[in-house]
Amino acid sequence: MRWQLPFIKWVPEYRTPGVLRADIFAGLTGAIVVMPQGIAFALLAGMPPHYGLYAAMVPCLVAALFGSSRLMVTGPANAISLTTMALIAPIAIPESSQYVAYVLTLSFLVGILQLTLGVAKAGKWVERIPHSVIVGFTAGAAILIINSQLGTLLGISIPRGKGVLETISAVATAFLSNQWQISAPVLVIFTLIAIRLWRPLNRFLPAMLVAVVLGSIAAGLLETFFPAVTTFKRVQEIPGAFPPISYPDLSGETLRKLFSAALIMTLLASTEAMAIARAIALKTKDHFNANQEFIGQGFANICGSFFSAYPASGSFNRTGVNLASGAKTPLSAISAAVFLFVLLAFVSPLAKHIPYVVIASLLLVVAWNLIDLKQIRHEFDMGAREWIPMLITGIATITIPLEWAILSGIVSSVVIRRFIKNI
Repeated sequence: MRWQLPFIKWVPEYRTPGVLRADIFAGLTGAIVVMPQGIAFALLAGMPPHYGLYAAMVPCLVAALFGSSRLMVTGPANAISLTTMALIAPIAIPESSQYVAYVLTLSFLVGILQLTLGVAKAGKWVERIPHSVIVGFTAGAAILIINSQLGTLLGISIPRGKGVLETISAVATAFLSNQWQISAPVLVIFTLIAIRLWRPLNRFLPAMLVAVVLGSIAAGLLETFFPAVTTFKRVQEIPGAFPPISYPDLSGETLRKLFSAALIMTLLASTEAMAIARAIALKTKDHFNANQEFIGQGFANICGSFFSAYPASGSFNRTGVNLASGAKTPLSAISAAVFLFVLLAFVSPLAKHIPYVVIASLLLVVAWNLIDLKQIRHEFDMGAREWIPMLITGIATITIPLEWAILSGIVSSVVIRRFIKNI
């Protein structure tokens, strides 16, 4: 029974003072942060906005119960959302009922394939990924997070999905033409200072949660006293509803249309989840079981498909927030799913008071915390066999699709270890 519910082995830790409170507060912070993120990711996926929040509920809870990763949070993710649109838009109109049906069926198929990989013990191949590749992937993913939020942080309108070089070009153009909003970086600095000053009190209340409240208040004050120059875009009001029950369409025609899409999405979702789980395990010096994580991700997507969730995977953003908020066990992810439901059911109108720039500030902290400078220096000290794959993976992560970035790092590591003996 323990292999089915891995979190059971962490139950004794709840007797340690502070662990339960840390997980609950981390879950609350994660639930607040995912509200604007979920909406944005759903739009990227071509789904109605609230479907991004549905993807952050049931898959998050199920993956925490059945997965191996202690602190990884499963749900909607940037790369998964973009790939969903790319795969399904050619066969259905985004946000249409047919499109939604295809996407939810895709979730089910991806879950079945992941579960099969877990039962077949394919995780042994994932566990052989070198640490240097994981370190490079983590650093690259941190840059992607910053890249995705840079426009919001600087008060510049930059279309989502732009590459790093495109974003830098857009920022430069905006500064040269004076088309940026000074109030945005001011609020960013205020939010970052609030996080830093509150950090010694983090054990009582997470600094990120405090920053969301104080940042929202500060935004209101700036708009009151500087109405001519200050306007912050805020989270839209969210429908407070439980995820509606849904069923995958397993007709022959639908399966034929989604066959290749399911294979591609399984590769991407699994690669991303495993890389994140490995990275977090490495950072926290925790045990990681790839086969169990395959099973956890598989169950998460299968169950999610019956509760209106589009394909989910490990989320670097939410996992980083979870880690930075002081989470200790999988209860933090379970709490995040429960709190998100409570927020949507009872206090969703309050979400409209949270400026996007405050959420972007939290993600900036998350990205910085993901860059492990000590580990990067260690890889360089280990020689070219380690730092070259790390560098290749990091560069590939910010320039090509994530699944190919991991593959390029693995291939480079194998080639260097096999053919270059003297470095």
